[in-house]
Amino acid sequence: MLKKTFKNKSESLSVLGLGCMRLPVLKGEDAAIDYDKAQEIVDFALANGINYLDTAHGYHSGESQKFLGKALVKYPRDAYYLATKMPMWDVNTQEDLEKIFKLQLEYLNTDYFDFYLLHSLDKGNFEKSVDFGAYEFISKMKAQGKIKYIGFSFHDTPDVLEQIVEKYDWDFAQLQINYVDWKNQDAKRQYEILEEHDIPCIIMEPVRGGALASPGKKARELLKKAKPGKSMASWAIRYAASLPNVITVLSGMSNMEQLKDNIETCTDFEPLSQAEFTLLEKAAREFNRKDMIPCTACRYCMDCSFGVDIPGVFKLYNSYVESKNKEEFLAAYKQTHTDSGAENCTKCEQCTPRCPQVIDIPGELEKIKNLVTKM
Repeated sequence: MLKKTFKNKSESLSVLGLGCMRLPVLKGEDAAIDYDKAQEIVDFALANGINYLDTAHGYHSGESQKFLGKALVKYPRDAYYLATKMPMWDVNTQEDLEKIFKLQLEYLNTDYFDFYLLHSLDKGNFEKSVDFGAYEFISKMKAQGKIKYIGFSFHDTPDVLEQIVEKYDWDFAQLQINYVDWKNQDAKRQYEILEEHDIPCIIMEPVRGGALASPGKKARELLKKAKPGKSMASWAIRYAASLPNVITVLSGMSNMEQLKDNIETCTDFEPLSQAEFTLLEKAAREFNRKDMIPCTACRYCMDCSFGVDIPGVFKLYNSYVESKNKEEFLAAYKQTHTDSGAENCTKCEQCTPRCPQVIDIPGELEKIKNLVTKM
């Protein structure tokens, strides 16, 4: 497994990190982590060179940290790097910062965090973090030895990112970067901003919530012709890991097949050539021609007050866009979304400001509802 040195210090981080937002679950319930299968993933990851594990307070409806605290108890604390995050949307007083932080230490069975982030900063969350002194709080925790490195994850425009990096001193930052969003969400400029401020980058959503594992027929044909034996996901992982200022690429691997494929990609790592970067630009253009909803299943929009399974409905619709099989789509929709379908949407708009991908969720649900009605 390729390792990278963090900020010229002794820490050597695996270029592939285990994101703990998409662990295997029971009966499709986000909060019902399948402990046996998830433990197998953690064990295999650590045995094969992955040493960076990333979780957050809200992952798996609050259960991810609790699982990880149990899964890691058999390992020496210095055998891995542990990252979690402060959810500013749950902070309503300064006291909440300390309350949440103490809970995280308890859930994760640890005395300290190697990497600690202010979670999903956009303009609103950043302003809230300033108002409540969140940076000052985590800096105090760092001074007390409870945090080694402080950073933030980000979902907004480059000008907001400029404000954040100029306001405080950061040890690292986490961005959504993949070969589609390099242009679609101006990830290129975001990456350059971190380089200009000498801030190491951790990447999230390199496979865009799994979408780039199935990038469409034409994109797939381009990439298969270049490397017939390699998966679509391997191209996305290599793209992210080839960027020089990137320390770790997080992947939310929900089964052993995904884990083994990504480990293979990052073992005896082969950086992308310039010709391959150009090829992925072509694949991105083909991907963008599809009428897919750019949902990464992060679930920040959930839970819906009216019972809509937003990421589930979008995933099913995107599969239909790929297959064009109306009968299969309609049967699956009626079977799995009888009480949680698009028709339940009241356009209350509560979900829209929470979406990191800036999806018009009510508008897309209306489109899907009309599609189902016409079928």
